[in-house]
Amino acid sequence: MSNRKKAPQKKSKLPEEDSKSSTGREIASYIIIIVVGILLAQHLNVVVSGSMEPVFYRGDVVLIEKSNFLGIEEVSPNNLQVGDIIIYQATWYPEPVIHRIISTGKDAQGRSYYVTQGDNNSGADPAPVYPDQVQAKVISWGEYPLVIPKIGYLTLWIRGL
Repeated sequence: MSNRKKAPQKKSKLPEEDSKSSTGREIASYIIIIVVGILLAQHLNVVVSGSMEPVFYRGDVVLIEKSNFLGIEEVSPNNLQVGDIIIYQATWYPEPVIHRIISTGKDAQGRSYYVTQGDNNSGADPAPVYPDQVQAKVISWGEYPLVIPKIGYLTLWIRGL
């Protein structure tokens, strides 16, 4: 006869418990993927015209910083510089426009504005752009905007553009 005590045995999980925790982790993973996808999609913009060629082309997607993303100012519309590529709500066109700032100025009331132009256009846009019209700025690496070529064609097709 031995005086040794038996080590307590661990209870093994039931297969149902493993299945429930695995399903919970899988659902959480899907939710995280969806949320990240939605956040990323909010920072992408499909190019709909050739006005900025050869920097980017129709159907390309550019990465952007927003002037107001869920109450967060990622880029200040008041601190943009000549050379920045912006997306703004034009007074002369019904859709947002993506063009480069070519100069700055002040109007008769002393309000600052930007003069914009598409790189592929022969002249400046027909109206000044005030900071409150700026929706976003294209993110650049040095002098080069961050572009994902051609993947926006599906969006253009769906929108009938």
